[in-house]
Amino acid sequence: MYKQAAQAYQKTSQVAVSPRELEANLLMKAAARLQLIKDEWEESSLAEKDDALVYNRKLWSILVTSATSEESELPQDIKNNIASLGVFIFKQTMSVITSDDANKLNSIISINRAIAEGLRARQE
Repeated sequence: MYKQAAQAYQKTSQVAVSPRELEANLLMKAAARLQLIKDEWEESSLAEKDDALVYNRKLWSILVTSATSEESELPQDIKNNIASLGVFIFKQTMSVITSDDANKLNSIISINRAIAEGLRARQE
């Protein structure tokens, strides 16, 4: 019974979340996954590292595509900034993969957190 109530609440809370809050939550989730991989770099398998990086890359692909679309009501300078951040994220991801350097995750984690905090702050 408790499990059913928790599932019902979870579904309701997901529906009630604004698109901005959802984006912020997903960016924080990606940042948390990357932080865990960074903290446990030596113990993490290549598959675990790849899963976290692929999740973040997919998330950024969606964010960039959505933000830069013609239907997006964002100002052009913000569209350009998001596109530039996306390119940086993709390049940095490749750098992490090819160099096997956990410290290269720092900038990706920081960007995800900063964007999430900005999205949350704009709602208030």
